[in-house]
Amino acid sequence: MELVKPSIGLIFWMVVSFSIILFLLRKFAWKPILGMIKERELSIENALAAAENAKAEMKALQSNNEKILADARSERDQLLKDAREIREKMIADAKGIAAKEGERLLTIARENIQNEKMAAITELKNQVATLSIEIAEKILKSELSSDEKQKTLVNTLLKDVNLN
Repeated sequence: MELVKPSIGLIFWMVVSFSIILFLLRKFAWKPILGMIKERELSIENALAAAENAKAEMKALQSNNEKILADARSERDQLLKDAREIREKMIADAKGIAAKEGERLLTIARENIQNEKMAAITELKNQVATLSIEIAEKILKSELSSDEKQKTLVNTLLKDVNLN
């Protein structure tokens, strides 16, 4: 039962030792512990302030990003519109050039056809003339084959000369 009920001497020495420990802690450990707690408190406050600043910056960046994204979309749309206009202009120019080239080639073809036609007509006339001469030569040879036919022809020509 003596363990449950301490004696007065034990209580006295416990109070003295507790007071000494309390004095030593207050003298040497209390200020550094309070300083560390104060420092930790300041650190936490700074971290919270930094988090709030980061949150505000994130919000500002997000709105800035949305603006940049909208600008990029607008610029993309403008570029696509410009590209379509350039494409349409290039197609129209190519069609115009093709039409002009087609007209030029058609004109050249018509001129070539006309030249070939004239050459063919000229050649045909030459062939007709040659054939006519050959036919006339053959007729004259057949007509003048006998002496009597030659005399008849000469007499006919002389009558024609007298008439003129």
